[in-house]
Amino acid sequence: MKIKIRYRDAHGMMRLENDVKIKEVMINEDIMHPESESIALGFTNKNSSGIIEMSSGEFDRLNKSVKDKIHLIKGVKIFREEK
Repeated sequence: MKIKIRYRDAHGMMRLENDVKIKEVMINEDIMHPESESIALGFTNKNSSGIIEMSSGEFDRLNKSVKDKIHLIKGVKIFREEK
């Protein structure tokens, strides 16, 4: 997965790009407060790691958007990392 982040700081607009591997998908359920459920993707590479967390509503919108465009993908190749 490739992460591209653009943010403003004291020095102006900064950009960060990183190639990472998704290591874990976490689903945080709360029976008492279902509106606070979230889905998180844990990622890592040699020098960095992090989590992308989204609400269940954000995930539903992302899933619908991908479903609507999945027919545009012509093929998939899976490259395995050698250990």
